[in-house]
Amino acid sequence: MERKVDVAIIGAGSAGLFALPYVRRARKEFVVIDPGPLGTTCARVGCMPSKAAIQVANDFHRRTSFVDAGIRGGESLSIDSNQAFGHVRRIRDFLTNRVLSKSRLREAPQYIEGRARLLEPTLIDAGAERVRADRIIVAVGSRPVVPAAWKPFQDRILTTETLFEQTELPRSLAVLGLGVIGLELGQALARMGIEVAGFDLLETVGGVRDPAVNRAAVQLVGRDFPLHLGAAAELAGEGERIRVTAGTQSAVVDRLLVAVGRTSNTDRLGFADIGAPVDERGLPRFDPNTMQVGDLPIFLAGDASGHRPFLHEAADEGRIAGYNAVSEHVTSFQRKTPLAVTFTDPNIVSTGMQWSEINASDHYEVGETALSGSGRAIVMGNSEGIIRVYAEKPTGRLVGAALIAPHGEHLGHLLAWSIQQGMTAYDMLKMPYYHPVMEESLQNAIYDLIAKLGRPKTAMLELDTL
Repeated sequence: MERKVDVAIIGAGSAGLFALPYVRRARKEFVVIDPGPLGTTCARVGCMPSKAAIQVANDFHRRTSFVDAGIRGGESLSIDSNQAFGHVRRIRDFLTNRVLSKSRLREAPQYIEGRARLLEPTLIDAGAERVRADRIIVAVGSRPVVPAAWKPFQDRILTTETLFEQTELPRSLAVLGLGVIGLELGQALARMGIEVAGFDLLETVGGVRDPAVNRAAVQLVGRDFPLHLGAAAELAGEGERIRVTAGTQSAVVDRLLVAVGRTSNTDRLGFADIGAPVDERGLPRFDPNTMQVGDLPIFLAGDASGHRPFLHEAADEGRIAGYNAVSEHVTSFQRKTPLAVTFTDPNIVSTGMQWSEINASDHYEVGETALSGSGRAIVMGNSEGIIRVYAEKPTGRLVGAALIAPHGEHLGHLLAWSIQQGMTAYDMLKMPYYHPVMEESLQNAIYDLIAKLGRPKTAMLELDTL
């Protein structure tokens, strides 16, 4: 049987759900194809359950600073990590059900439960039926990568798809891959009392590329669990346990948390078979400003694109894809300033241009400040970290930043907004800074930047004349 529609949305994750309102408002005939379970990656196995676990872990970790503040009894506190994960699942289920109730897909006649495959640029095999669509939005998401060499240990491997379902957590765990996900969960699990060891082939952690920020991140997060960097991990059975070896470093653990990355699910759709342009990885080539694949009536969105794997980017890509899928003409949209946050304690943040772009040119200057002088950070007992801001010479226009700081998620937003607005360091210095707040440290980094740009700090530099 073949069903004819105006728009087919393949994938009911965040990107697909953000595309859906545009299709509905345009009163187009549509279907949404998804194999299930419904509920976004963010709500089910990503951002939200991980942040719930991080909150529990950080709350428990605060007991370590009680004695210095004169608070007695902290040493007698304990945590039941299994019960804590039950709490995480309850929050996860609440948020997932909220997503499902808003999407109204469960009982919708437009919902097709099945795994899709492209037969032609406008024809989809959806399992029990075929769908002919004038336009197709592909928002199939991604899945965790588990290297083939590690498959013999599959029964002892956890990923984000399975970690939060564990009713009994292991006593020890190796985190393989210390990007955003691995670093966040490694620290959280370690703070819950699990013996954790981290391994990564790279010398960088948390997705940050700025060398000064990375050094601080390795030092600070490394206090919670050991970080073994710069060597490939090799696995070997040791009785009922697993020995992980990387260079001269080794650990014997009960389970593995594999967080070496995710891969787009577009490889299951057959893009090459329908003549779509693909890159060297086999991913469809697309325009990130229109989300269109070549000149085909197909639009990518979300993790499926392999472009910017964050929910806020998936939302924007879903909106772009949804708008263009129902419009007579394809429109290009300006993308927002990149912003990435790793929710470790302290937060690790990068926004705008990356260090590799800055370091490769002499057209940029870097201002920085350490948090050791921040009154607010000292009061919070968390005064280690660094803020680095990048600006263009000689205009002083902000182009990027990287930092590790408590409440860094908020500083990162201020910086991203300033970069997107085209503000200069001088513009930022004219903004009000309350005392004592973490934003004062950002002000200090701006002062340092202006001095390096050749403008001396004067008493009234931050005020406009009347």
